This record gives sequence, structure tokens and C-alpha cells, in this order.
Amino acid sequence: MVLALSATEIPALVAVLLLGLSAGLFFAFTVAVMPGLRRTDDVAFVATMTAVNRAILNFPFGLVFVGALIAPVVAAVLAFITGAASPWLLIAAAVVYLVGVVVVTGGVNVPLNEALDREGDRAAFEPRWVRFNTVRTLSAIAAFALALLAL
Repeated sequence: MVLALSATEIPALVAVLLLGLSAGLFFAFTVAVMPGLRRTDDVAFVATMTAVNRAILNFPFGLVFVGALIAPVVAAVLAFITGAASPWLLIAAAVVYLVGVVVVTGGVNVPLNEALDREGDRAAFEPRWVRFNTVRTLSAIAAFALALLAL
């Protein structure tokens, strides 16, 4: 079977891939990383979470995190220009991702990461971080599903 994609379908496929990677990352934190860290003592939790927060600031993460916002917008613009189906699903995916992932990350999770790094207070960090990571996870999955439907 040969898969032939048009010039307007390739950006939509890139959007789906980036949103899927983002959803997978947040899902992994929700179902494995944070439950695993929950079983550690405070010293191990703070040291590990601080190390993870520093390690994740890298090019591949940045590409996925930012690309998952930009790619559906680019795909939607191309869909509008060419008259392709489903640009509104791509716009919806971008809006859900923007609000539920980018805004939540910048407004809640990153400040909590910085506070944990400064203060090392697990009790002030963990419940709120986990709660808002769940918001990011569900939002990223919803954005992924919307972009997938646009294909």
C-alpha cells in the first residue's frame, strides 16, 4: 500500500504527530512518572523532580512543545487557503492545546517547578502540580484527537 499525501495533508500530519508526542509525554507523567515518584521519600522526590525539570529543557522537548501549537495553525491556514476539509478542527486543536497545555504550563507548572527548585517543599508542590498536569494531559489528548479527526 502506498500512502500519497497532498501538500495540504503533510502539515496536518505533522500537527498530529507533534500533538501525539506531546500527549504521550504528559500521559507518561500522569500514569508512570508521578505515581512512581509518589512512592519515594521527600529528598528523593525533590532531587528527582528538580533533575527532570532541568533535563526536559532541551531542543527535542521545545520542538514538540512549541511545534504542537504552531503546526495545527499552519495546517489550518493552508486548509483555509486551499479549501481543504476540516480547518476548524485544526484551529480547535490549537486552541485547546494553547489554553490547556501552554497556558497551564506557563501559568502553573513552571512556577511550581521554580518554587520546588528554590524551596524544596514537596507538600506545596506535588498535589497542585499533579492536578494541573492532569489538565495538560487531558488537553493534549483532546487536541491530538481533534487534529486526528481533521485528517
